[in-house]
Amino acid sequence: SKKSVTVDFMYGDLTDKQTIDSIRQTFDSYESNFYEVLLYTKNRTPIWLYMQVAPIRNENDKVVLFLCTFRDITLFKQPIEDEATKGWTKFARLTRALTNNRNVVQQLAPLNKTEVSHKPSRLAEALQLGSDILPQYKQEAPKTPPHIILHYCTFKTTWDWVILILTFYTAIMVPYNVSFKTKQNNLAWLVVDSVVDVIFLIDIVLNFHTTFVGPSGEVISDAKLIRMNYMKTWFVIDLLSCLPYDIINAFEHVDEGLSSLFSSLKVIRLLRLGRVARKLDHYLEYGAAVLVLLVCVFGLVAHWLACIWYSIGDYEVIDENTNTIKMDSWLYQLAISIGTPYRYNASGTGQWEGGPNKDTLYISSLYFTMTSLTTIGFGNIAPTTDGEKIFSVAMMMVGCKYSVTLQHISRIV
Repeated sequence: SKKSVTVDFMYGDLTDKQTIDSIRQTFDSYESNFYEVLLYTKNRTPIWLYMQVAPIRNENDKVVLFLCTFRDITLFKQPIEDEATKGWTKFARLTRALTNNRNVVQQLAPLNKTEVSHKPSRLAEALQLGSDILPQYKQEAPKTPPHIILHYCTFKTTWDWVILILTFYTAIMVPYNVSFKTKQNNLAWLVVDSVVDVIFLIDIVLNFHTTFVGPSGEVISDAKLIRMNYMKTWFVIDLLSCLPYDIINAFEHVDEGLSSLFSSLKVIRLLRLGRVARKLDHYLEYGAAVLVLLVCVFGLVAHWLACIWYSIGDYEVIDENTNTIKMDSWLYQLAISIGTPYRYNASGTGQWEGGPNKDTLYISSLYFTMTSLTTIGFGNIAPTTDGEKIFSVAMMMVGCKYSVTLQHISRIV
């Protein structure tokens, strides 16, 4: 009750009634405030207390409780006079009292959100890559300059989800484009990828104007500190992520080596997945969400491995030194089995042509990685070269580890 919160059992003759009324008004209006109030201990000794009142809100922005802290500031109000300080001025006695009790100064430090925030899970600690975790509960919204955005406001939360979805999009398309060496000559895909690059660029601008949680749990809204923090953390990765590599690769006159370099740099965008942990961590308490998340992660890992599996086959199928085809490569075996063999164009380009189309190659690669990760392995697509066998062994080890993890989590859920 409010009566017990205002600790009326500690009132005395010198307790200021106006201050008590102000404290009650703070509770009634759900405000955040601080006071200096004189109260009495059990043996009726008067003490000055620095009282802080902070309403704690839930995710629905409703006040669920008040956090009240009391700090002893008697030394600031009543300097102790003893024989050694007899005759000293009040300021001199106060200076000596503070020198002998420096911990009092530390007690007056502002209340930080570490005291009211939840402890991040181990998954968040492992994947957050040094970024801050939004507290489960927050105090009153701090006052910020007009050009500064609170990191937990509705607009920023919605924007972060848009960036998260686009990050998953890049996590799927970037490995595919790099492995299959696809130039974005299709105008529709080129426009889509360009829009994604523009959105990532806007995200950089917003991050220069978004608050963050400091080491002590406080919300940092100073523009200079925000810029310094972003420059030291995500700026370089975000900048490399939004460069228009697809537009550069779309030009036919671009050197093949330079084009491959730009395509490889697009993989840097995958580092943005580290931010996903801050969003997904809030859903790990739901069993169904965990299972859906594991299935999505499995599909994403299988997609990445499929792209690597094809890259190995594409690199080994043709011996560039002798310009001959390796008949033991899985790509050659697949081409023979589906009736689209490789052909050597002796009269024209002098290069090997033909083979399965890219759709068939990707589906076959994904099929092989799925069967290997689940330890099924029908054998109709099998590794034959040393490079393929080494990669297959590593992939089966990943699959076994994932299966054990999935069984463990299923028992917990």
